[in-house]
Amino acid sequence: MWRMKTHVWADTMTRTVNFLGGAALFIAALLASGGAQAQTSDLVSKSALRVCADPANMPFSNKEGEGFENKIAELLAEKLEKPLQYTWFPMATGFIRRTLRENRCDVVIGYAQGHDLVLNTNHYYVSTFALIVDPEGPLAEVTTLADPALKGKRLGVVAGSPVTTHVTKNGLIGSAKPYNLMVDRRIESPSEDMIADLRSGEIDGALMWGPIGGYFAMNGGREMRVIPLTSEKNVPKLFYRITMGVRQGELVWKRKLNSLIRRNQDEINTILREFGVPLVDEYGAPLEQ
Repeated sequence: MWRMKTHVWADTMTRTVNFLGGAALFIAALLASGGAQAQTSDLVSKSALRVCADPANMPFSNKEGEGFENKIAELLAEKLEKPLQYTWFPMATGFIRRTLRENRCDVVIGYAQGHDLVLNTNHYYVSTFALIVDPEGPLAEVTTLADPALKGKRLGVVAGSPVTTHVTKNGLIGSAKPYNLMVDRRIESPSEDMIADLRSGEIDGALMWGPIGGYFAMNGGREMRVIPLTSEKNVPKLFYRITMGVRQGELVWKRKLNSLIRRNQDEINTILREFGVPLVDEYGAPLEQ
């Protein structure tokens, strides 16, 4: 959900955003300039860590503070010695406009690297799409979508996500079961539905963004096996760098967050692993525990 809100696509990856048009790109360029820094640097609250987050987007965040982005926000607030304050808004179209751009908060804890709508910090984790299967089933030893064992199997896949291209190239799309991409998680949860279908035998395997799949695979019923897709040869890539997002031009704030990430990376990794996030390095290889 890559906040990968991520991200290049959405479910979570509900982090998908549209690229700006010509005039808006010009404005974005101005905001990224030194002059914009002078205009925006004083917008960051000095009295609290103000976080923009989705109120119902587990395992990332919810109003009860149960998501791993909630836990990371709590860690940052502790290190900054500031109270934590949230602005809640669904991670969908308009999220950045109604939160960061309206100065209602100062940071999005999870955002895919490379989007123009925010200024990205350094990434604080890299994860990948994964195949979720029954640990005692016939697909338990599969490590790649090119494995002949997958032929004729029914795989769940979020329509429009990057892994769909790999499913198609490997001749698996004909028997795949699609799940919705853009949803309001307060109403619908395709990832949870996919894992429930896997546990019931409706599908043979579930393909989803690793941070989502890892969490639901170990919650809500019998634990499923999570197989990070780190051996895929086709494009697009299936691993993504996840950063924090701040307003364009806020370079001082970005550098402060970069320092916090660097100095607290081990604690951040511990939080991520507790939520089942499959971590990989910058080249997509599994990260050693």
